Amino acid sequence: MASEIAKVRERGFGRRVGPGRRPALLVVDLTRAFTAPEASLGADMAPAIDEANRLLDAAHAAGIPVHLSAIAYDDPRTQSGIWRAKITGLDALILGSEGVEQDPRLRRAPSDRILVKRFASCFFGTALAEDLRADGVDTLIIAGCTTSGCVRASAVDACSYGFRTIVAREATADRLLDAHAQSLIDIDLKYGDVMPVDDIVGYLGAVQAVA
Repeated sequence: MASEIAKVRERGFGRRVGPGRRPALLVVDLTRAFTAPEASLGADMAPAIDEANRLLDAAHAAGIPVHLSAIAYDDPRTQSGIWRAKITGLDALILGSEGVEQDPRLRRAPSDRILVKRFASCFFGTALAEDLRADGVDTLIIAGCTTSGCVRASAVDACSYGFRTIVAREATADRLLDAHAQSLIDIDLKYGDVMPVDDIVGYLGAVQAVA
């Protein structure tokens, strides 16, 4: 695999985008339905939550916008479209129910914004792109779950909307380790920079110092 990746990089993939001057943090779907291992949609996300908290702390200290997403429906049968045919667990994601609440282990701040979505990407059918532009954001840092699903979809759309896209390696998680690893490779080669949380925290510290 390493040699194959190296060959692809030699052909011009995986160039560094680098962070810009005005970042925002997006924490994708670390809600109870996804972070409870016993839930139909869930898995053990504890390590990713710990790393996401480091990003939240750094983002709050830097005073940058923070968005946390949740998939939720008034009626999944009519609002989740064909996606419901693939994933029966969507039926549990009812607005106001415990499953769509942010995981209580997350160190949130009152200024954090909750983004409710119906499909994988945090951009699809939401005002996220407009909100980021209104805040002057040029860089979107992404954490959360799942790496192969909503994180990847959001990273692809962030790139498509023209934001410098940074995915936090240790602050993302998936139900399948192989899918997690391959998705990070794909994102890093084609859509954004996959970076260690340590490096992102350092970058946010520099943003704070400038501010």
